[in-house]
Amino acid sequence: MLNERIFTLFKRNLQHTLTYWSVFFSFGLCIAFLGPTILDLRCQTQATLHQITWVFFSQQLCLLIGSSVGGIFKKTLFCSLLALFICTLLISVIFAIIPLCENVVVLAIAMAVTGLAMGVIDTIANLQLVKIYQKDSAVFLQVLHFFIGLGALVSPLIADPFLSETNCLLSNTTRNTTGTLHHIRHTLSGTTIHNLSRYDLPMDGEIVTQVSYAFWIMALINIPVPVAVFLLMKRERMVPCCNLSSPPLLKKDELALEEQSTDGQSYECAGHGNLFSCCQSEKIKDVPFSFFAIHALGGLVLFMTDGLVGVYSGFVYSYAVAPPVHLSHKVAGYLNSVFWGAITVGRLISIPLSYRFRPATLLFFNLSGVIITVFLLTIFYNSSPFLFVGTWFLGMFVSSVFPCMVAYTEDILEYQGCATSVLVTLAGLGEMVLQLIVGTVIYSEGSYSFLMCGIIIGCLGALIYLMLFFVQRIHRHSTLGTSSKPAPLQEPGSQQVN
Repeated sequence: MLNERIFTLFKRNLQHTLTYWSVFFSFGLCIAFLGPTILDLRCQTQATLHQITWVFFSQQLCLLIGSSVGGIFKKTLFCSLLALFICTLLISVIFAIIPLCENVVVLAIAMAVTGLAMGVIDTIANLQLVKIYQKDSAVFLQVLHFFIGLGALVSPLIADPFLSETNCLLSNTTRNTTGTLHHIRHTLSGTTIHNLSRYDLPMDGEIVTQVSYAFWIMALINIPVPVAVFLLMKRERMVPCCNLSSPPLLKKDELALEEQSTDGQSYECAGHGNLFSCCQSEKIKDVPFSFFAIHALGGLVLFMTDGLVGVYSGFVYSYAVAPPVHLSHKVAGYLNSVFWGAITVGRLISIPLSYRFRPATLLFFNLSGVIITVFLLTIFYNSSPFLFVGTWFLGMFVSSVFPCMVAYTEDILEYQGCATSVLVTLAGLGEMVLQLIVGTVIYSEGSYSFLMCGIIIGCLGALIYLMLFFVQRIHRHSTLGTSSKPAPLQEPGSQQVN
């Protein structure tokens, strides 16, 4: 399916590519576990849904910060791999200590640390793959984001057996009062009230929840990821105590040749820095307005679509257990698995599709599917079977929007801008802001507003993409007009830039 040149490039960068793919598995583990465990974490921390929403916010805020500053670690391969090693190891540690967080503030701090690690992982892995494969990066970015879906699929499946079947708060005075426990549990799950977020948890009693085992299992599953990063560092002779006679993956002359651009400057200096370095005046001097518009519009599309992914995975469980759907908490827990399973399958299918179709075509198809699916979910809002069907199709359609948008905008800008850093940052900002907004709306207006927010977000994303499509045509026209001017005289011995 891949031509010989791409396959040769893949073989030469095999261990690097597999390592970057594996660290996105850690990213996926962190994305999806809050949704199905939200009621148990509320019981563990004795918090309200509104307070738990701020836990989402703390994670997404630090993810945004990590995405914005993650580019500073790309200056050398050693810095990139060391940052990936520390971040993936931190994720395992945080998973291990989450069961010890009995206060919502402590839980928010723990989630903030994971968000910071996720942001650094997101930026570095995307940047390194784009740097290695450039115009051939679309296929490899699809696989990269497939591993997010795989990790996010594994996370709720691990948590499901440990979700509480009965009330997770038991006091000495009510331990034998099964009727009271049954009533409290239904109050917590929202099956007897319209808006479960308006009700606080009982503050007395002993916390009884088995979800701790799920977090410890996820911590163990994640351990091979930092090990894989360490092995790559060892192979590249970046571990002082392990510098053996084995040669690095890329010889120094080959690595220098790859990183050397045609004008004598390194490829990294041409772009793909952190968000702040992208704003330096020398990098944005004499560029057309369409250059900025493409960055902004591409980022806003991901602001909406990645925000929709965060909103849906975070609150579909709470929506499903509330009226009018009235699913049991055990059945509702499968919605997160269905959603992330669909994203995983969608990204797997997108790997060959991205090789045969342009990213712009895939983006139009996916965004149209997102709008249609959310509209149908709203029409059949009281149908439990269609909630599962709609969740599957929503995950399928939204699955490849991010990698397609990265490949699309980088191709428009000819890999000389800071599109990857801008897109990653705005995608993280969308997850942070939209989760906070939608969580607040659900808290005040009720569960039905969840789907209405989805319609608004999906339509805005599609509208912004249409604007991007027309702006890129203007940009290409202005770029061609500039390139048609007579080339300046070159100094003797200078190289012609292709």
